Amino acid sequence: MYLSYLEETEWAFAHFFLGRIKTMLNRGLDKQELLRIVDSVATEKSIDKELILSSMEMAIQKAAYSKFGLDNEIEAKIDRESGDIKIQKVLQVVEKVEDPVREISLKDANSGKKNNNSLKIGDKIYEELPQIDFGRIAAQSAKQVISQRVKEAEKNRQYEDFIDKQNQILSGIVKRLEYGNVIVDLGRAEGIIRKEELIQREILKNGDRVKAYCYEVKKDVKGHQIFLSRAHPQFLARLFFQEVPEIYEGIIEIKSVARDPGSRAKICVYSKDSSLDPVGACVGMRGSRVQTVVNELHGEKIDIIKWTEDLPTLVAESLSPAEIQKVLIDEQNKRIDVILSEENLSKAIGRRGQNVRLASKLINYEIDILTDKEDSERRQAEFKERTENLINNLEVDETLGQLLVSENFSSVEEIANSKVEDISKIEGIEDSTAQELIERAKEYLEKEKIEVSKKLKKLGIEDQLINLEGITQGMLVVLGEKNIKKLQDFADLSSDELIGGMDEVKGKRIKINGYLEDFALTREEADNLIMNARKLIYNN
Repeated sequence: MYLSYLEETEWAFAHFFLGRIKTMLNRGLDKQELLRIVDSVATEKSIDKELILSSMEMAIQKAAYSKFGLDNEIEAKIDRESGDIKIQKVLQVVEKVEDPVREISLKDANSGKKNNNSLKIGDKIYEELPQIDFGRIAAQSAKQVISQRVKEAEKNRQYEDFIDKQNQILSGIVKRLEYGNVIVDLGRAEGIIRKEELIQREILKNGDRVKAYCYEVKKDVKGHQIFLSRAHPQFLARLFFQEVPEIYEGIIEIKSVARDPGSRAKICVYSKDSSLDPVGACVGMRGSRVQTVVNELHGEKIDIIKWTEDLPTLVAESLSPAEIQKVLIDEQNKRIDVILSEENLSKAIGRRGQNVRLASKLINYEIDILTDKEDSERRQAEFKERTENLINNLEVDETLGQLLVSENFSSVEEIANSKVEDISKIEGIEDSTAQELIERAKEYLEKEKIEVSKKLKKLGIEDQLINLEGITQGMLVVLGEKNIKKLQDFADLSSDELIGGMDEVKGKRIKINGYLEDFALTREEADNLIMNARKLIYNN
């Protein structure tokens, strides 16, 4: 009978308990009944029994304050064994009484009148107060205390229940729709699928059963929120985890996932058992396993790719069905140039760039697609630019400039830092010519350094920024022209602002140009420069 009251609302729960307490206090009923009720509620609500008892004590205490006055210090205790309820006034033992309502002198406390002996300053004595009759206001106040404590306990329990389910797939019933967001009933709690976390063109209605990936359980002052997603890459990964026993058992590992929710996805898998084909295991007999995942994702096309440590092979597989001719990898900047024929260009890029975009996400490299003709034109342009640089700065003829570039001496700095024997190895260049080239290169760099110093002064670059470890004069000129002249300005930048990167706007990958993109900085080098600047500011 008792639990039927509790299943309605928290308010009914508080009202019920207070009614039982009031009856017990006023009529002297079996006090063990109170403890039996507490045990039942603790089990039903999955709440700590001690918390319920302490909440009831607070409620009785609040009602007692209403009767005996807020000036008093009052404690209410429920005996955990017998169920007896005791209301006591608390007095602090002090040397000199300043607050007669809350304090008692040491002399009076130890007098026979108080029946206490050997008390010392700082101790407390307790005077039992008469049992109270819960009036309407006192009952209302006490009910609020119990209701609030129980609500807080339930919120904490729900948070603890669901924090362990983060990064898993949860199943529930669509309860309602709010401004495009979907509220899902998960049983003892509600989850939310934001509009942007739904699969494109997916329509969910009240009462639909839905699966979603729990990517965050957030706790705040008002309670907790459970954030769900059907568009998250890990939703796809966890679906395969459920459908493929070899993934669940750890024989097959999912290396990475990339998705355009509702349209297309790529998943990279690896088998720890060389005799087991990971792609075939994920596809299943007659495609049964992958088809189950596809159906859950409303027809999303899934490319399953076998992972390999050989990056060029992995790139080629990721861009399938295009046939790749050549792969050029820049590991420092995590960029890849893919060279292919004109007829394979559209296959590699895919509709609206989808294929190359997903491949890029899958292997975590920026991929540039070039036809063999574009690659040839680019290499010729680079060769011409480097040759002209050496001709103009070292005052050499075109033939010697081309010869140096063809032997991988592509800049004045490389020649200045070379040894005579490094250059004289080139056929047709004698030791004296090599020495002359090195001297000219050093002379040019020295002149350039002086010119740059003058330019930095003119731009007004702060000394702290000029002296920053790892930054060059050329970088400083570029930064100054972009109005980044102080150490604080530089410290406020991000690595993407320095070296460039990619962003996604309305489903399209957009190139972001970096201030120092022409200096071939790696992301790690850019991060170090920024962190060094921040440390200098912090230390000062």
